[in-house]
Amino acid sequence: MVMEYSVAAIALAFIWLVVFLIGTLQKVMVTLGEANKTLVGVRGAIQDLSSESKQLIHTANDITVDVKGKIKTVEPLFDSAQDVGEAIHSVTDTVKKATTTYNTKLSPKKTNSTKPKSHIR
Repeated sequence: MVMEYSVAAIALAFIWLVVFLIGTLQKVMVTLGEANKTLVGVRGAIQDLSSESKQLIHTANDITVDVKGKIKTVEPLFDSAQDVGEAIHSVTDTVKKATTTYNTKLSPKKTNSTKPKSHIR
């Protein structure tokens, strides 16, 4: 009799364990299904971002090529401006030297005389 009760208890425990495991497995399946949907959404978003980033890179490359071309077009203007600046510097330097020489020839030489210092009372 004790043996029959023990077998019945083991059978009931096994049935309870199977029911519990079935419920757990169903929850796991639902969770995996949601995770699968999320992954599908993420893959779609990544593909969209990938195509947008490729388009952005192509646009950036086009802009870079355009800017390089414009810089090459404007570069001679800057070279000319540099030449003009050097010419102006040369002229002002020459004028400065000429005026210094002219002022030196015209002005009388100054003597270094020391004046007595006044005492403060």
